[in-house]
Amino acid sequence: MDPLIDTCRRWLDEAEHVLVAAGAGLSAAAGYDYGDAARFAELFPALHKAGLRARYQLIGLPLPQPLLWGYWSVHVDDIRFGPGANPVYQQLREIVGGRDHFVMTSNVDGLFERNGFSRERIWTPQGDYARYQCELPCTRQTWASRPIVEAALATYDPESGTVTSPPTCPNCGGRVFLNVRKGPEFIEDPYVATGRRLAKWLEDRAASGGLVVLEIGAGLSTPTVIRRPAEAIVRGTSGARLIRVNQGHPRIPGDLSDRALSVPYDAATLLARCGKAAR
Repeated sequence: MDPLIDTCRRWLDEAEHVLVAAGAGLSAAAGYDYGDAARFAELFPALHKAGLRARYQLIGLPLPQPLLWGYWSVHVDDIRFGPGANPVYQQLREIVGGRDHFVMTSNVDGLFERNGFSRERIWTPQGDYARYQCELPCTRQTWASRPIVEAALATYDPESGTVTSPPTCPNCGGRVFLNVRKGPEFIEDPYVATGRRLAKWLEDRAASGGLVVLEIGAGLSTPTVIRRPAEAIVRGTSGARLIRVNQGHPRIPGDLSDRALSVPYDAATLLARCGKAAR
């Protein structure tokens, strides 16, 4: 028997409401690891030959547009538009079960929605690979990215890692990028309404009690996005509990010690061992 797993299961069984607060560690456990050198070499032979070894090295790296979109079109097609369900996210969906729930995540890969969570209950404050925007931006409008990804892939050359015709802004003809938070040009408009729904949901649950925040894979690289807000929600909600699942950074704040559980497992191990706790 594992006391941590037993306590985790019991807290979830006792919960009336569950807020899933997820970071990059969850998607890494699901097989989308930005540090996976073998997968990088398989998908990006030209970049691998040039000396790069992992996707995280490409974040913010200035590249010529043909090479930039050669990388991002392959990356987004793999991580955002890949087919089929994911077993790790499916296990999480089963564990949440029929409880009243909401999701907030820094992940921009759409894996929650693709595995049975309602889009209306998923807040992605860092954006979504499924949309793109003008780099200026010249407009507050954003557009579905799948058409430009597919068009780029149609001209993609694996040997050079480039595309023939990088996408441009439908409004001004300038450069575009994915609608993700990488600087002050980020257009957050598509995510504001869901953020407000989450705030109202939390306000209502604070009054009724029985909230568990299940935080998974939210480390210290960007703690203000998921990790610190999760702590603040529990701290400010009477009777709320925090389950922190993080193999590398499981520490919990001292003032929450009686209402927080530190689980030093990776997400896949925790979800597999916790089992289906749905009611």
